Amino acid sequence: MQLLNIEPNQKSRRPLTAVIALMASATLLLAGCGAGSSESAPSASAVELQQGGTLVIGAEQEPDCMDWIASCAGSIWGSYMAQITTTPFVFNVRKNGEDWVPEISGIMASEPEVSAGPPQTVTYKFNPDAVWSDGTPITSADLKYTALQIRDGEDVLDKTGYSAIEDIATPDAQTAVVTFNTVYAGWKTLFSGSYGLLPSHLLEGKDRAALMADGYTWSGGPWVIESWKKGESITLVPNAGYWGDKPKLDKVVFQFTADTAAAFQAFKSGQLDAIYPSPQLDAIDQINTGIPGARVQVDAASGNLEAIWMNNATPLLKSQAVRQALSYSIDRAAIVERVYGPLGVKSPAQSFYPPSLSAFGGQDFSVYSLDLAKVDSLMTGDGWAKGADGIWAKDGNAANLKITTISGNLRRELMEQVIQEQLKTAGFGLTIENAAAADLFGTILPDGTFDLGLWTLVTTFPDPGLSFAFDSNSIPSDANGFSGLNYSRTDVPGLNEILATVDSSIDAAERLKATQDGDKLLADSATSLPLAGVPNVLLTLEKVGGPTSINPAEGPFWNLEQWGLVK
Repeated sequence: MQLLNIEPNQKSRRPLTAVIALMASATLLLAGCGAGSSESAPSASAVELQQGGTLVIGAEQEPDCMDWIASCAGSIWGSYMAQITTTPFVFNVRKNGEDWVPEISGIMASEPEVSAGPPQTVTYKFNPDAVWSDGTPITSADLKYTALQIRDGEDVLDKTGYSAIEDIATPDAQTAVVTFNTVYAGWKTLFSGSYGLLPSHLLEGKDRAALMADGYTWSGGPWVIESWKKGESITLVPNAGYWGDKPKLDKVVFQFTADTAAAFQAFKSGQLDAIYPSPQLDAIDQINTGIPGARVQVDAASGNLEAIWMNNATPLLKSQAVRQALSYSIDRAAIVERVYGPLGVKSPAQSFYPPSLSAFGGQDFSVYSLDLAKVDSLMTGDGWAKGADGIWAKDGNAANLKITTISGNLRRELMEQVIQEQLKTAGFGLTIENAAAADLFGTILPDGTFDLGLWTLVTTFPDPGLSFAFDSNSIPSDANGFSGLNYSRTDVPGLNEILATVDSSIDAAERLKATQDGDKLLADSATSLPLAGVPNVLLTLEKVGGPTSINPAEGPFWNLEQWGLVK
């Protein structure tokens, strides 16, 4: 899965990568959008495009940094705007029939060769025509440099898979042989999805984090970052040295517009040519009413899984009985219907796998529906009793919690208020303490200074590994240099071994059983509570042409070089 989205729009990047093609796409054009509806407007890919011009796109989140390896790079919007467009990947995610599947990119001369071993090895052959923007070839040295920076570095966003690398041989510039210390079934996720490759000739022996934090001038993709005006915009221009198909546009400006309502107004007035809004309630109403002069695409089979995350390390939530009681206190069906019903999401998620990987998950969380009798039974059985104020108490401590998400998101704030009322009825106190995105991702989640949180895991590669989110070794700590995305501090006996089977098994049936066993163990322990698969929405003005579409793994701007202005 890849990262986290704590809207308004900090979607965290981390690959829920899938070796088998199970990412069915359900992207559709909504009718009834006035002059810009799918019924009256020609498809964006059917029109003739001009060469040149500028697009201005609304971006709901400004990244904290552009060092894609570091923990500060948790924003999926940073990846959408600047990483996908400038970084070379070994595998891209592309559509094949109805599925989105891994496909080797142009930097590869051929499909990597895999030896089951032992030991397992993967041999990569590079395309000699693939070069960085300064003309230097993209080589095996870049792969080795990137792998070691992730495997051996500190303050790394996620080391899943890279920690299994034993050795990297580079017999020549076009060949890299990676040897693993165990079988790693998700090897296609490496150098793809979250990280890609970095230019060793520019970064080797230097402070990578410092050089990349505020942007960089090099590129291995079709675009180059021209500027990053903090608090204002990121601007891309074509990479003049790109060895593949060149962009049609002269410039793309991503203008930071964190307020979804303001972004809609700017889009409707023509100040923004495209937006990729989080599904706020007012946005959904406007989409359903119709937006003249616009094309609207909605992808319900997204890679997004929203959940109520519980910090299992806090004194109150260390108790499995309390976590289960909380899960029976919340009417998820009512929340989902109210928030996502207008976009066709009618029931809560019952697994930690998103819609695009639903074939891997089970229905184990379906046991959790509103049941106050079970809440009472669990809490009294754990030694709690309600005080005069109606709040559970034990050993002089009240069952008071705080919930955290990014400040300013009206939909999330509504959800928090509903959860607050539901928990009060069940005997739990809940305080809402939201924070700025930088504080949430930079300190609160890595340090574990929260009780409950609302955020979304976003799949960036079609593979079912969940170690990054639930393996206890992925809990950020001093011991691992605060690397890892297990912000819920999940540490369930037996779960690491099940997740390791998902990561290592090359037997499809065994792997599927392990994913479902893991889902059941997560549900039984109530480590956190899935809410819903969050749809993706892309809106473009009719002046925007090209094969615009939502890639459920790489986002809406995965093929930005093919976009253009209609003649």
